[in-house]
Amino acid sequence: MKVVVHPAALADLTAAGDWYERQRPGLGLDLVDEIERALEVIAESPTAWPRWPRAPTDLEIRRVLLPRFPFALPYLIQPDRIVVLAVAHEKRRPGYWLTRAKRRKR
Repeated sequence: MKVVVHPAALADLTAAGDWYERQRPGLGLDLVDEIERALEVIAESPTAWPRWPRAPTDLEIRRVLLPRFPFALPYLIQPDRIVVLAVAHEKRRPGYWLTRAKRRKR
């Protein structure tokens, strides 16, 4: 299935990557590489990952946790695509990205 990244999730990634790059050159690129691998995994098996805790039950929002960095990728499974909603830090601003999930009209 096609995976698309919400524009605001790209902004999340840019901010996180820039921060890590300032901490140690090359670390921001490591984050980007790990996210690219996670996107491939999501595309291969979108329902293999757990639902996001406390997400609205009418939306199928799931998440992949990054093994090396403290981030999760929440994503919404839609009939024709998967939308990655955020590159969300696990300890900061929980659920700030929920407004990015749009309900589909039936």
